[in-house]
Amino acid sequence: MKQNRISIGRRDFLRAGSLAVVSAAIAGSAGRAAAQAARLDEKDAQAQSLGYKHDATKVDKAKFAKYVAGQHCANCTFYQGKPTDAWGACPIFAGKQVAGKGWCSAYVKKA
Repeated sequence: MKQNRISIGRRDFLRAGSLAVVSAAIAGSAGRAAAQAARLDEKDAQAQSLGYKHDATKVDKAKFAKYVAGQHCANCTFYQGKPTDAWGACPIFAGKQVAGKGWCSAYVKKA
């Protein structure tokens, strides 16, 4: 009879462990999806200090003389999306996505 109790206890433990692993995986992917969905606001203090614009053609060229036509986030070293993605992650703006057609003064041409 004791063997039955031990087997049942072991089964319950394995079920609970499996459920915990699945729950953690679901929670982790939900957190990543939420982080990926956060888009950088041009009014963000850091975005303003770096002259970030969603549309690179609207950069204040007098204030940011470094800007050259053809520069945009999708061809920047820091851009973590695919070159064809409309939005992608950028470590300069941790936890936020930038527009592929955007630009900021931290721009470094992708090699």
